Amino acid sequence: MWRRVVAVGVLTAGCALAGGPARAQGPSLETINAADLKDADKSGKAKPKKLDPVLIKAQVLLDRARFSPGVTDGRNGENVKKAVAAFQRANGLKDSGALDQETWTKLTQSSTEPVAKEYVITDEDAKGPFVEKIPGKMEEQAKLDRLAYTSLREALAEKFHMDEDLLKALNPGKAFKAGETILVANAESARPKEGKGDVTKIEVDKKAHELRAYGKDGKLVAVYPASIGSAEKPAPSGEFEVRAVVLNPSYTYNPDYKFKGVKSDKKFTIKPGPNNPVGAVWIDLTKESYGIHGTPEPAKVGKTYSHGCIRLTNWDAKDLAGMVEKGAKVAFLDR
Repeated sequence: MWRRVVAVGVLTAGCALAGGPARAQGPSLETINAADLKDADKSGKAKPKKLDPVLIKAQVLLDRARFSPGVTDGRNGENVKKAVAAFQRANGLKDSGALDQETWTKLTQSSTEPVAKEYVITDEDAKGPFVEKIPGKMEEQAKLDRLAYTSLREALAEKFHMDEDLLKALNPGKAFKAGETILVANAESARPKEGKGDVTKIEVDKKAHELRAYGKDGKLVAVYPASIGSAEKPAPSGEFEVRAVVLNPSYTYNPDYKFKGVKSDKKFTIKPGPNNPVGAVWIDLTKESYGIHGTPEPAKVGKTYSHGCIRLTNWDAKDLAGMVEKGAKVAFLDR
């Protein structure tokens, strides 16, 4: 039975972390509910590829602290392990990537805000605009007036950094329409408030598939999973600078790169929108035709290649765009 929790503080333990209480079976995608997201300072050890409230909590807390796990989906994927390892390094812990007891304790002490919250869907949310379908081929995408979301549910999932399946699981029976109250991840509202120019240096780690942002004092500000380069257009090496930051960009295809699946031998432009090939943000670099950008497929970030550039989730790209300005250094690391 679905039970609504108005203020969800923390997640209950699914299984035990090292040194914590264990249980044999965690909740499935079908059975997880608000009661699973309540009252937990306990630790939990999540099973790989299984939805688990402990991992949802860990992903939200990592996201808040700007050690981004990518999409919050309640599963123990590579992006989660890399985010945990980055958090461990920043906090003087062994960077195993495993959510052990010491890491769990440190992570749960990092924020006391509710890990989930209720959200009332607004008329503004519901009006879109939406498109029925995003074609797979770029040439067909160029025919659309806007590369918008395909549904309100997709838009809401991205707004709260979530996987659509997790959003559905937390809100069984909901129609996702204006006026409804739904339960969502509470990540962004509790993030530290950084401003324009607070990030002065960016490192793009090609081997780790990771982008790290640093402040004026050299302190680490954020770590994001990233898709970097491709066979057709490998990522460069060396140091460059941010040339400009563009929100809601259009995308122009250059036939010189001969991307796989694109047959056109002429330039064409795809109009703006979150499902545009470069997503909701383009951070232009002084290396010609290269940039840091968003994506229409957040679940693939860090797991597939980008067309030569640096691809983040739309929300991470927006977060970075709000902290960086022209002249910030961008170093591509080969090691």
